[in-house]
Amino acid sequence: MNKTIGLFAHVDAGKTTLAEQLLYLTHTIQERGRVDHRNAYMDNHDIEKERGITVFADQAIMPFQGSTYYLIDTPGHVDFSPEMERAIQVMDAAVVVISAVEGVEGHTETVWQLLRKYGVPTFFFLNKIDRTGADPERVLEEIRRELTEDVCLVSEEDKLHEGGMSPSLAEAVAERDEGLLEQYIDQGFDAGTWLSAMREMIQDGRIFPCFSGSALQSIGVSHFLLQLDSLLHTDYDREAEFSGRVYKIRHDDQGTRLTYIKALSGKLRVRDEVTYHGGPAAMREKITGIRLVHGKKFTMVDEVGAGDLFVVTGLSSAAAGDGMGALGGRTVYELVPTLKSKVQFDSSVHPKDMLRIFRLLDAEDPSLSVQWDEASQGIHLHVMGTIQLEVLQRIVDERFGHRIGFAEPEILYKETIAHPSIGSGHFEPLKHYAEVHLKLEPGERNGGIVFANACHPDMLPVNYQHLVAQHIGEREHHGLLTGSPLTDMKITLLKGRAHNKHTHGGDFREATFRALRQGLEKTTSLLLEPYYQFKIKVELEHIGRLLSDLTQAKATFEPPDTTGDKVTVTGTAPVSTLMNYAMELAAYTKGRGAITLTYGGYDRCHNEEEVIRRIGYDKNADPEYTSSSIFCAKGAGYAVPWDEADKLMHV
Repeated sequence: MNKTIGLFAHVDAGKTTLAEQLLYLTHTIQERGRVDHRNAYMDNHDIEKERGITVFADQAIMPFQGSTYYLIDTPGHVDFSPEMERAIQVMDAAVVVISAVEGVEGHTETVWQLLRKYGVPTFFFLNKIDRTGADPERVLEEIRRELTEDVCLVSEEDKLHEGGMSPSLAEAVAERDEGLLEQYIDQGFDAGTWLSAMREMIQDGRIFPCFSGSALQSIGVSHFLLQLDSLLHTDYDREAEFSGRVYKIRHDDQGTRLTYIKALSGKLRVRDEVTYHGGPAAMREKITGIRLVHGKKFTMVDEVGAGDLFVVTGLSSAAAGDGMGALGGRTVYELVPTLKSKVQFDSSVHPKDMLRIFRLLDAEDPSLSVQWDEASQGIHLHVMGTIQLEVLQRIVDERFGHRIGFAEPEILYKETIAHPSIGSGHFEPLKHYAEVHLKLEPGERNGGIVFANACHPDMLPVNYQHLVAQHIGEREHHGLLTGSPLTDMKITLLKGRAHNKHTHGGDFREATFRALRQGLEKTTSLLLEPYYQFKIKVELEHIGRLLSDLTQAKATFEPPDTTGDKVTVTGTAPVSTLMNYAMELAAYTKGRGAITLTYGGYDRCHNEEEVIRRIGYDKNADPEYTSSSIFCAKGAGYAVPWDEADKLMHV
C-alpha cells in the first residue's frame, strides 16, 4: 500500500526533526540529523542548512509495516507557502506539527485553511513536550478554539495497531457519529468497529487525531507512527488507465527538466507516451526516464504505478498542477504573491541571458510570474516576501554563477471597474478586417475575469467567437489608472463581424483589445490593493498601543477578545500598511506579542490618489494597448479616437 504524507508547521515547531525521527525509525537512514547541526537528511540544500529553515518541499521514501510511505517535508516559512500548496495536491494525509510551548502560530492557521480547502485528512503532533513551558493541554484547547473542535487526543494507552482503544477516545469518536453514539450508550464499544469508523471519519474530515511527544528525544514518535499506519488507508487502482498530477518542476545539474508526478491510477513505463493538459492545447510526449527520489538521491526505475511519487524526464512543458493521462485540467492555486520586484544585475550580462535564467526559475516556481518589460528592458517578478528574494539571490549565484540584486519590493495593485459599459473595437487596415463589441460589467470581488458569450452565430461565425474568448484569456489586461492587471470583471461578447476575404490571423486580437480598452475609457476605474486577514495577540497592557496602530494602518477589526491577561484582535488591513508590523509588535511587546497574517484577497485601495500619482502611468503611451480603432477609406487605414469610433462601427 502506497501512502503519501506531508509534514507542516510554523517555523521552529520541530517539523524537520520529526521527519528525521520517522526516517530513522523505519531504517531509511542510519543516523538522525538535526536542523541546528545542519545535517538534516531532508534539508539537503546549502540555503536550508545555513538558515535552518525548510525552503523546498523535499521528499523521501520509507517502508513501514508492509506499506511504502512517501514523506514530504514542506516549507514552514510564509515566503515559501506556494511551494507548500503545490505539494498539498498529492498528499494522502497531512501531519501538522505544533510546538507544545508556543502553540498555534501564524503559519499554522494558513496551513490549516489550505488543508481544509483541499480536503486532506489531517493529524496533529504536539511536539517539544519535554521543553520548559510546554503545556499540551493548553495547546489542545487552542486547537479546539482556533482551528477545529473535532480534534481528539490519542494517548499512549490507545494501541490501535493492536486493536486497543481507550474509553475516552472511543467516546470522542462516538460523539461525532449518531449511530455509534447510540451503540456506545446501549452496548459500549467494539474496538474493531470503532477503528473502522475512525478511519472513515478521518478521511471525510470529521475527526482529527492528535498525538504528543518530543521529536528531538524520540518520545511518542514510534507510537505515533504505529497509530498513523493503522488509521491511514489508501486504495489506488494500478489496473486502471494511467492518470496523475504534476506537483513540481526542477532541473538537474545538467539542465535536464525534471517533472515530479503523483500517479493516481494505472501504471507508467519508460517510453510510454503520456498526454497532459495544462496549456491551451493538450501535449503528448514520450517518457524517456523515471526516477524515484530519496532526499538528494535518485533511483532509476522502469515502471511506477498508482500511489507512487516519482520524477520523469522527456516532458518539455508540463507545469505544476497539470493533469496527466486520464486526469484533465490544471489546478488553480490559492496562495498568490502580493509584492513585485525588479531584478538588478551587472550590465555585462545580456538581459536576454538573465531572462532565460528567470524563465527557468519561473517553471520551477510559477508563482514568480516572471515578466519582461520591453520599455524598461527589465525583468520583474512576484514574491511573497524579502526572505524569498534573498534565497533567489543565492540560487542564481550558486546555480548560474551570477550575482544579482533586487529593487525594493512594491505592492502588486490591480484594477477593476465601477459601472457597466460597452466597448467597440474595429481593425481594418488594408486587406484586414475584424470588429468586436464587448460588454464590461463589475464582477464579484476576487472573482477574476469571467468571459460570457451572447453573440449569435448568424452575426459572427463560431470560430471567430472562440478567437475573441481566446484573446480575452491569453494574457493579463491593463487598467487605465496604473497599468495594473484587470480583475473582477465580467466580459461578454455581444456582437462582431468578420470578412470572408480579408479577415486574417491576429485581426480579432487587435479588435478585441481595442474594444476592451474603449470600454474601460467609457466607465470609471477603481484601484485595488491586497489585504491581510490578521490576528494579533498582546498582553492587556499593550491593547491601547495596538488599537492606535491598527487605526493608523487603515484596518477594520472586531471588538477585542480578552482571555485572562491576553487580548486578541482580528480584522483586515492593507498589506502595504501591515507588512512590516511584526517587527514593530515584537519591539514594544518585548517579543511576547503574536501576529498571524493570511492573504485576504483584494479590495479598494485606501490611498488610491497617492498611488496613482506615484506610479505615474500614462495610458496614452502604453505600447501594448490603444483605444483607437482602425478604419479603411480609399485603400488606406486611418485611426479614429475611442470617443469618435462608435458612430463608424459596422454593426
